[in-house]
Amino acid sequence: MNISTIKKEAKASLKNRWGLAILLTVVTYGVYTLLPIPFEIMASGGYDNWMNDESDSASWISTAFAIVFSPLLMANYWAFLGLVRGESVQLGHLFKTFQDFGLYVKSLGIYVLMTLYVMLWSLLLLIPGIIKALAYSQTYYICKDNPTYSMNQAITESRRLMNGYKGQYFLLLLSFLGWFLLSIITLGIGFLWSIPYLSASLARFYENLLNERSSHAQ
Repeated sequence: MNISTIKKEAKASLKNRWGLAILLTVVTYGVYTLLPIPFEIMASGGYDNWMNDESDSASWISTAFAIVFSPLLMANYWAFLGLVRGESVQLGHLFKTFQDFGLYVKSLGIYVLMTLYVMLWSLLLLIPGIIKALAYSQTYYICKDNPTYSMNQAITESRRLMNGYKGQYFLLLLSFLGWFLLSIITLGIGFLWSIPYLSASLARFYENLLNERSSHAQ
């Protein structure tokens, strides 16, 4: 699997759809970064305490928001997978996981399970935790294509698919390091393009992974 080809295909899938990709990214990660702030300030006892990080309550609130709104992440993965596949995608697709209670609970459970598994492996050493995070990386996409899978089935299938491909996935992530450094230099403005580009590339990786697995099975 060629990383440069994956990125080229991802960029092609975003042609004439960059506006939507940026909007999907802003809404998804805006919820995570901005929505908890007023509650954190109140829990910290004021803006000054919050800025000085003097309250542990703020971090707990941030964690709680990350868990409660984690289904938004799966919807974001699904939206970019749709973009890569040339499907019709709208901003409203981000809230698909909130419109179906069963799907919301399932996506919430997957987030918690994957986080728990990675944390437990990380207790051994950092490297096993990273390896497991890479192994579980395709879980959200698998849930999209296999809605009848249980949470553990989706995670297990991700591990199976990623067997022998974790190194390439890691290299794909590393290839965006320069983009993220440039985004920081531009005071964060560059993230409006680098994160959608990364999201599309990860979705493209999944598509190519399915194709390779299918060709090897024949």
